[in-house]
Amino acid sequence: MGTHEVFAALADPTRLEVLTRLIRGGPATATDLAADLPVSRQAVVKHLAALDAVCLVERHRTGREVVYSFRPDPLGTVVDWVKSVGDLWDQRLERLRDQVE
Repeated sequence: MGTHEVFAALADPTRLEVLTRLIRGGPATATDLAADLPVSRQAVVKHLAALDAVCLVERHRTGREVVYSFRPDPLGTVVDWVKSVGDLWDQRLERLRDQVE
């Protein structure tokens, strides 16, 4: 999955909140995640599907329930992108400092 798709999935505030809850609280069902969110369980299921599409969550069926858990691997592309932008700015600031001195 590319960086663009991961950023797009994380851009929605509700989706980001759902993912944060999985990161902090561990595996959970859509019902658990929707318990105190201002959206319906069905909306949470749709957000989980979007996160699943970019491999940020994985689904496990336990009886009649589907349990979702966080998968950190796709965030590696985001970390790499942020680092590359940071490195670029470090180089630019270094050149500016050299010119000022």
